[in-house]
Amino acid sequence: MADEKSFGWTGKMLRVNLTTGRITTEPTEPYKAYIGGMGLANKIMYDEVPAGTEPFDPENKIIFAVGPLTATGVPLAGRTTICSLSTYTTDHLVVDAHCGGMLGAKMKMAGYDAIIVEGASDKPVYLAIHNDDVKIKSAAAVWGQGTRATTEMLSRLEGTRTCVAAIGQAGENLLPYSCIINSRNHSAGAGTGAVMGSKKLKALVIEGDKPIYVADPKAVAELSDYMLREIIGSNNNHVVPSTQQEWAEFYDADSRWTAAKGLNWELAEGGPIETGEPKPGELNTVGYRCMKSTKDLGPAASAYTIKMNGCHSCPIHCYSDLRVEGSGEAGAFETSGNTCAANFPWRYAETILKTGISQKEMPDEYVTFNAAIGTTMDDLGLWCNYASLHRDIAHCIKEGIFKRVLPAEEYNMFDWSKLTPENADPSVCVQILRHIAQNDNEMAYVAHGDIVWCERWDDMEWFDNKASTMINYRGWPVHHAAECFGQVGMLYNMVFNRDDMIHSAVNFQGSGLPLDLKKAIAAEVWGGEDAIDPPKNYTPMNEHKANFAWWSVVTDVLHDSLTLCNWVWPMTCSPTKARDYRGDLDLEAKFFKAVTGQDVTTEELYEIGEKITTLQRCNTMRGMRTDDFRNVHDVATKWTFTQDPDIPAFSEGTVKLDWEDWQKALSMFYARFSWDEQKGCPTAAYLDAHGMSDIKADLQAEGLM
Repeated sequence: MADEKSFGWTGKMLRVNLTTGRITTEPTEPYKAYIGGMGLANKIMYDEVPAGTEPFDPENKIIFAVGPLTATGVPLAGRTTICSLSTYTTDHLVVDAHCGGMLGAKMKMAGYDAIIVEGASDKPVYLAIHNDDVKIKSAAAVWGQGTRATTEMLSRLEGTRTCVAAIGQAGENLLPYSCIINSRNHSAGAGTGAVMGSKKLKALVIEGDKPIYVADPKAVAELSDYMLREIIGSNNNHVVPSTQQEWAEFYDADSRWTAAKGLNWELAEGGPIETGEPKPGELNTVGYRCMKSTKDLGPAASAYTIKMNGCHSCPIHCYSDLRVEGSGEAGAFETSGNTCAANFPWRYAETILKTGISQKEMPDEYVTFNAAIGTTMDDLGLWCNYASLHRDIAHCIKEGIFKRVLPAEEYNMFDWSKLTPENADPSVCVQILRHIAQNDNEMAYVAHGDIVWCERWDDMEWFDNKASTMINYRGWPVHHAAECFGQVGMLYNMVFNRDDMIHSAVNFQGSGLPLDLKKAIAAEVWGGEDAIDPPKNYTPMNEHKANFAWWSVVTDVLHDSLTLCNWVWPMTCSPTKARDYRGDLDLEAKFFKAVTGQDVTTEELYEIGEKITTLQRCNTMRGMRTDDFRNVHDVATKWTFTQDPDIPAFSEGTVKLDWEDWQKALSMFYARFSWDEQKGCPTAAYLDAHGMSDIKADLQAEGLM
């Protein structure tokens, strides 16, 4: 029985078998060594999903997990990890999807650290959870609907205080590029929508009002105030404004601290609201710092901005709530709310298509195209694989791939002239996306992943090409790779079985602080100023870069287990001049103690992050049937080493890397994790030393260790 006074953790997990209809609970305690979130979910996947299981097999599971800090009052602790098998990368290995919104908080308040869904229903269902009252209900009325209609219908049926996490038509139709949407526009990708679809699970509908206990509420409140007053910056923890302001010693045009005098939420209820010049130390103006709509879409977007919004417990508000009438007129949705790649999908397509429907040349049409594509994607539960889908579609249009491979009848369904400045009609984009989501046509293969369509349509040249951004031959794109501190970014792009979503390094890179100050901080955190290089002016690999790459991975994994938002955490820098712009990298440990009552050091938390990373490495090794990560898994595409042919590696003006130096980088990175320095696999000694002897024995029995 769960301890009613379990601090941080609820102490209980929910298990639902959709084949048998059996609903049970079990204690979280056996998994606390892996904290929660990503760690907990990956351990269950290792223990319960055998190697060789396919993503759509009933034996596969999908696990929703939160951590001890979720919904406890800790800032930016509203994330959820969703773990399953990949639908679109080689070998269909274990992957983690992550989302914000309200899902994690509602799970926690309903009394669950995790929800484990297994088996498969023979008819559409949804899972209705209200504290201890859990039911499997018919989803016949919402099957075939988009995520917006599903959310509205189920909220009306189950209560408007619920959080609905639903799939759209893409997931129902088992499209590999599909996602789960909660709270209208907070997505978790990596094919998790199709896994839910294979189980005929349309949605989770969750409401909870149970208390979440923390060991020291006063300490949590004081730490939160301290963090907001002195430590936190803006989105991606950028700590200087993007324009010169009287209060700021520095500014950087690329910063996401974009608030400025005269920059308004023009469509705010009651009239325009000026973002102004919010300063460090002003707790009540933190939410104005990030005007993400104009950062993503250009100055024209202010006229469409209702407000900036965010996830549970987030003061930063990086989500742009917009009203774009042209988007609704194009057959999409008039209101939108999004951030990051989902907020500007047309940018990626236009980079390739070069239609002239651009932010500079046609700013209002540019906003409309982005809103129409983004809202359609979310409603369909269609995932872009960090913008790969947008690039791939644009390439297939531009280079005549669609014209070559599609049946004439299918190709002629679309009025391609709408993608011209003269017509500029995004309704064709909406039509294309809805067609793809049906997954019953040739065009749909573009959303099966590059490893599928590039071979099927005889376009492997695109796969290994800088423009495609595929960074690994197993099928995922760059996510802040070589352009982010050279070898450091490349190394962490290899670790997982999907794009890494690691922001610890890129947050530091984009903080806005001058290079000499960042170098001083780098020396304090990673052991030497040479841990970092100026952009496009890299130096050969060294041990401090290995430390930086290791730290980038373990902090991300730690955050996905606690669960915290790695789009802002960790607090490496600060906007406070009196602190000499130093952040506080012990905040995770301080909050962990305040919430759970367990006194841990930052180094101990990092060690657990390393352990969780190694756990997933073990699961990957078992799924690949080999321990040779260097030559099978951690293989970067060749364009990384051949781009800019007239500029040598380690010259100013290129992000090109050197092959031999890359091999050295892998060896040093492996050593920093205490993995085998040649193969990159976990060692028996490491597993024994970190309480993972059960995994060691399993791998030895498989002949993999």
